[in-house]
Amino acid sequence: MKILVICQHYYPEQFRITDICEELIKCGNSVTVVTGIPNYPIGKIYDGYKYGKKRDEVINGVNVHRCFTIGRRSGVIYRFLNYYSYSFSSTKYVSGLSNDFDVVFVNQLSPVIMATAGVRYKKKYSKKLVLYCLDLWPESLVVGGIKRGSILYKLFHRISEKLYKQADKILISSKSFSTYFKKEFNLENTEYLPQYAESIFTPELCKKEPDDYIDLMFAGNIGTAQRVDTIIKAANLTKEIKNLRWHIVGDGSELDSVKKLTDEYRLNSVIFHGRQPVEKMSKFYSMADAMLVTMQKNNVLSMTLPGKVQTYMAAGKPIIGAINGEAAIVLKNAMCGLCGEAENAEDLANNVKEFIKNISEREHYSANSVSFYDKEFSKQNFFNSIELQLISKN
Repeated sequence: MKILVICQHYYPEQFRITDICEELIKCGNSVTVVTGIPNYPIGKIYDGYKYGKKRDEVINGVNVHRCFTIGRRSGVIYRFLNYYSYSFSSTKYVSGLSNDFDVVFVNQLSPVIMATAGVRYKKKYSKKLVLYCLDLWPESLVVGGIKRGSILYKLFHRISEKLYKQADKILISSKSFSTYFKKEFNLENTEYLPQYAESIFTPELCKKEPDDYIDLMFAGNIGTAQRVDTIIKAANLTKEIKNLRWHIVGDGSELDSVKKLTDEYRLNSVIFHGRQPVEKMSKFYSMADAMLVTMQKNNVLSMTLPGKVQTYMAAGKPIIGAINGEAAIVLKNAMCGLCGEAENAEDLANNVKEFIKNISEREHYSANSVSFYDKEFSKQNFFNSIELQLISKN
């Protein structure tokens, strides 16, 4: 099967679509990715990709074409220039492609207009389009501070509806998304397909050797939605615990403000490791007794299930959360840790103290993480499902 993949982000940016495409190659498919020039999350074009370099590559068997993209930098103007530059250039590029592909697969992160190129190819050659929705639009605009009911919101509501209705099948990463699509766009062609973890995240590779410290770790993007400041505030509330360390692995738009808050609190217990390549992450996981997941207190974000939850579980890690909605339900059902309210640093601090006190529960949390992952989120289940969706006629 020849698959045309549309996604603004791809390796060396750290998104799971890279692993998906490489696994589809291993399954005997031909995969071509139309993506942007890497600049996420730092907002600057990566070294080695400037001035037209590496526009066409073959990476582990995947054909990768990079379309013109303006770096995100900072601020609303550059963010929209980034969005639209990829949307326009990718749509122009696929318009010149021949009728070679059997199916179009759109890995839809933010913004939804990254799907435009996929819709263009679908219409031109009457191909099936499968869209994997990881971020809800236009609701994601609300998270960014755009008021619901504003002109911009209404504009993107029309755009989102038009694009979503072109999909033959919408795969959703959170069960809550199905209610949204039915209510907002009267769409019922959704199928639940939760994310999985890359193969390097195993209990064996990520196990921590016992020592005198309690190490907690957040790994991932550090943006507005993640509210990593909740972790820093909780660290400040637990300063009296001398053997407690907090590790932050990642980069993003809020990193500087989080570091500034750490300095204001004069916290020596918080360690920043910066952005790391995914192939090194199991080493960092092996430093941690438990992993942290935090999110902004927001009705839209409450519907999402961050991909880091699956990664934490696959690694056999206890999870301590400050998060609402879908993720909180998953953590409760999995019985793999402790969870408090989103943005509530006091809740997080109390749960950390509880985790430290109940040493006997840690192994249970770890075992439950792995068990729940294998049952609900395994990589094998994901690819069995996605290949079926790509080849099916419905």
